[in-house]
Amino acid sequence: MSTLELPDGARLNYEIAGEGPTVTLIHPGLWDMRTWDREFASFVDAGYRVLRYDVRGYGASSRPEPGVAYSHVRDLEALLAAEEVTQTTIVGCSMGGGIDIDFALEHPERVWGLVLVATGLGGFESTEEEEDWWAERDSPIEAAIEAGDLERAQDLLLEIWAPLGTDDERGALIKQIARDNIHELTMDESGAEQLDPPAAHRLAEIDVPTLILEAEYDPPDMRRLCDFLGVEIMGSRKVVVEGADHVVNVRRPERFEELVLPFLAGAVP
Repeated sequence: MSTLELPDGARLNYEIAGEGPTVTLIHPGLWDMRTWDREFASFVDAGYRVLRYDVRGYGASSRPEPGVAYSHVRDLEALLAAEEVTQTTIVGCSMGGGIDIDFALEHPERVWGLVLVATGLGGFESTEEEEDWWAERDSPIEAAIEAGDLERAQDLLLEIWAPLGTDDERGALIKQIARDNIHELTMDESGAEQLDPPAAHRLAEIDVPTLILEAEYDPPDMRRLCDFLGVEIMGSRKVVVEGADHVVNVRRPERFEELVLPFLAGAVP
């Protein structure tokens, strides 16, 4: 593992290995870069230079300072510069996918492909029905946080993001990494900068090979978001990963690699 000191005094924990075209892996919120343990090794074996890191606020990276502005895009830019990466494909899940898209819009010359896994998207608006769906589930989570019962709050979140359960080996890993990042529930991320205009209004600018992976058991708005991306990003390919909930690569690693490795091979410039 390595540490990058950022200009604002924060630090990023990261790992890089392998030779070949660079692939950058960005984890979902609630978790950290350990969600990529299997893919880090398998992508190196497949002939890629692979970079993964703990996003600011997660894992062993610095926590955001309340009220202090920061940018996930600038953090990634600094990390790529430190490792002399001129171009990369970015593979991101959820929050990580949102960072993928923002980075590709701000630095299109640095990206040769995108893999968007159960992704987030800045500026994407929920329907009234989707807002009601979330409100019903958010209320008990917020009550548990206010009561100081963070484990209960996180268990309720995992019922949303890991509805296939956490008792089996893969589900237990999803839960354990989440537990190690339980501070995320009360972390102040208000300083995170957003693109203006947001990514949802700029998707036509993306002009690199793009693979969109939709989780069969994701919340309704996340699934609709994948449909939206498939329409708005010209030439993209969308696949529904059956038998997967939100952390697709942990829940269905074999299927994930079956889809992603051929995509990478075909996207290399």
